[in-house]
Amino acid sequence: MLQQLPLWNDRIIMTLTIKPSDLQFKYPRDTVNRDQPKFSGKPDPAPFNRDDLYEIIPMLAAVMDELGSDDGRVLHRLEELLNTMPRSIISRDEVFDFLVATMGDLLSDR
Repeated sequence: MLQQLPLWNDRIIMTLTIKPSDLQFKYPRDTVNRDQPKFSGKPDPAPFNRDDLYEIIPMLAAVMDELGSDDGRVLHRLEELLNTMPRSIISRDEVFDFLVATMGDLLSDR
């Protein structure tokens, strides 16, 4: 579901709402840390938990917003990238940058 939220200077930002049923893979849920702050934009040097649905959904939504896409095929490709991403990529900033750059390159090759 796509929502428009007005910002100052008459800019409009699109925010994508992703539900677990939109994803192609099932992810564990870290219920202990569910209420901890999640990725909401850069800068965010906190470690990214790639094994937590509550971390994955806001990250994928932010990347989709950055790419300007609401295409389910893009979402599923991002999931594949997330699941094969090098383990040396640790922080939320690094994950976001990797997904945006890699998916951006793939989309430009179309």
